[in-house]
Amino acid sequence: MNTVMSARRTRGSRSRWSSAGLHTLLVGASVIAVFPVAWVLLTSLKTERDTWARPDELGILGLGNYQQVLADTQFTTWFANSLIVAAGTTVLAVLIAATAGYAASRMRFPGHRPLMWMFLVVQMFPAAVLIVPLYNVMSDLGLLNSYAGLILAQCTVAVPYCAWMLKGYFDTIPISIDEAGRIDGLSPFGTFWRLIVPLAKPGIAVTVFYSFITAWGEVAFASVFMQSEDRYPLPVGMSTFVSDFTSEWGLLTASSVLVMVPAAVVFFLVQRHLVAGLTAGGVKG
Repeated sequence: MNTVMSARRTRGSRSRWSSAGLHTLLVGASVIAVFPVAWVLLTSLKTERDTWARPDELGILGLGNYQQVLADTQFTTWFANSLIVAAGTTVLAVLIAATAGYAASRMRFPGHRPLMWMFLVVQMFPAAVLIVPLYNVMSDLGLLNSYAGLILAQCTVAVPYCAWMLKGYFDTIPISIDEAGRIDGLSPFGTFWRLIVPLAKPGIAVTVFYSFITAWGEVAFASVFMQSEDRYPLPVGMSTFVSDFTSEWGLLTASSVLVMVPAAVVFFLVQRHLVAGLTAGGVKG
């Protein structure tokens, strides 16, 4: 009896130590994750003098940097450009990925397996490898310095991953639903649009979020394909605040805070579908 009680006390002690260690690790990870965001927010509220002279003190806080960004720079133009590109990329990427993922899930055709491997393999290539061939293609099509050209370039990154993920999600939807649609006289596209898409909302929400974030924060393609300042998206426009001779940290951090807003809005709009979409897509495939 004493041995059993001693073993229980030992396990309880180990459990408490394990719990304390886990919570300490989580708190440390949270601090590491939150610190850069907090630093950017505080710096955006400080004057330029305080930023350089007293970086470790709060100093005088205000909204001067935000007023200057909105009034004295092309921030609103860059913001509009980013919204156009991100929205266009999201719509086009989700449409292509959804139809491709559905076809890969339901149809068996020559090259089916190589197609799925291609979706996976192209994710291995960094954006820098794709810039030169895409630049040549966009130049031949006359799409340099245009929204359409940048949207197409962004889709080359977003579509393969989204199609692979949606294929896995469509695999979790019983094929009997497709058969019921055909019995009711629906065409293959009608079955997809009226029956499958409503059931796949969680998976589609994940692809919407991924496509938007990919396009919203992308720099490499935008800095090469957009050649005039009035066409710059936000990440490229913000880079003009830092040069070889000056670094306007107040403007840069204020614009960084404003850049977070659309991404946060999209996240809150689709968050209730995100967990279901991410977990269900990994059941089959």
